[in-house]
Amino acid sequence: MKVKKKKIKNACFALFIATMGWLASSCTTNYQPKPKGYNRLILPETKYQSLPDSLPYQFEYSTSARLLRDTSWINEKHWVEIYYPTLKANIHITYKRLLNKDALLKEFLDDAYNLTSKQQIKAYGIDEVKVVTPLGKTALIAEISGEVPSQFQFTMTDSSKNFLRGALYFNTKVQNDSLAPAIDFMKKEVMHLINTLEWKKANSVIR
Repeated sequence: MKVKKKKIKNACFALFIATMGWLASSCTTNYQPKPKGYNRLILPETKYQSLPDSLPYQFEYSTSARLLRDTSWINEKHWVEIYYPTLKANIHITYKRLLNKDALLKEFLDDAYNLTSKQQIKAYGIDEVKVVTPLGKTALIAEISGEVPSQFQFTMTDSSKNFLRGALYFNTKVQNDSLAPAIDFMKKEVMHLINTLEWKKANSVIR
């Protein structure tokens, strides 16, 4: 009787070892975690409208976007935000008058350069290029890759009276790799803004 009990114990022990081995192998063989899913991006229509006459500059922006007053604590009179609700994207526009002062132009250019340079901590790379728009305006553009808060920035000036800076932001925690279609779309939107920008004469602005 004791022999039978010993055989039963040995059989149970062997079964236990075999079961644990099967579980271990099944838990480690070809298992891949499923990637997180993201909401499908809905890209707006490419239809445009003009800015109101109350601003000293003019450009076209999307009819799907909202024109908002700048909400930062240092906002100034002619600073605006172009907000795209479906993409949670924002083009932040700041404007300064140069008053024919070279010192102001240098100051604003240095500030713009420093703001772009701050992206280098997380950026894979920063590509800078100078372009001339169909309307004869010059823009300095910085395209920034990597997990950065702003992927596209630019400055435009006539070197004597007007200085404008723009920066693209996304108000979302989704990684930029997943935002790639939206980022590409918004870069084209910013380029349309740049290509249609004009300066207004001081006496033509409605105050």
